[in-house]
Amino acid sequence: MADNLQELLYQRLRGDLLAGRYRPGERLKIRDLAAAWGTSSMPVRGALQRLVTEGALEGEQQRSVRVPAMTRERFQHIFQVRLSLEGLAVELAATRISSAEIDQLQSCIERMEQALELRDVQAYLIDNSLFHLTLYRACANPILLRMIESLWLQVGPFFNRLFTEADLSLRLNDFHEDAFKALRAGDGKAARAAMEQDLSFFGQFLLNLLDLEQAASR
Repeated sequence: MADNLQELLYQRLRGDLLAGRYRPGERLKIRDLAAAWGTSSMPVRGALQRLVTEGALEGEQQRSVRVPAMTRERFQHIFQVRLSLEGLAVELAATRISSAEIDQLQSCIERMEQALELRDVQAYLIDNSLFHLTLYRACANPILLRMIESLWLQVGPFFNRLFTEADLSLRLNDFHEDAFKALRAGDGKAARAAMEQDLSFFGQFLLNLLDLEQAASR
């Protein structure tokens, strides 16, 4: 029973990190999480420790962990690997994706569009995560998927920063729609190109943001 609860809490925390519910540098206290979830500290500690081992969180003293801060160098290293792995996953998925997964991607795009209109950051990030990971899971390569999800756990909290620029939100769904059209047409190379454009466009924006923050701190 305890193992099942720890797994449940682990999956919940993992999903929250993938969806950007926590921000870089944010501290997560075991006592607070246990109280919020109505459980003891033991399964919470176990779930958090798994995420520390995976590099998604950093251990601290005083019974807490924190979301790692994002640096330009770290983000750039992750981005370079993501571009290769996620592009490959999309191209592989194009010949394997099911009609049910296509329908789910379309629903994600529609909900993301609504979230952008409402400026609902959290709703957008949840469906953004669901869109990408649904697509990558369709590649049917568990090793590739595990590597991608590990990287997403590290960058998901940083995606909140995409909403620091009002005008940027107008483009947050464009490449998703391009990839979706290519997938529906069975064009894996075009779908891969669209997703790589998505990663490159917004990855460069976030790198520029980190440059500005680094310059301001000098």
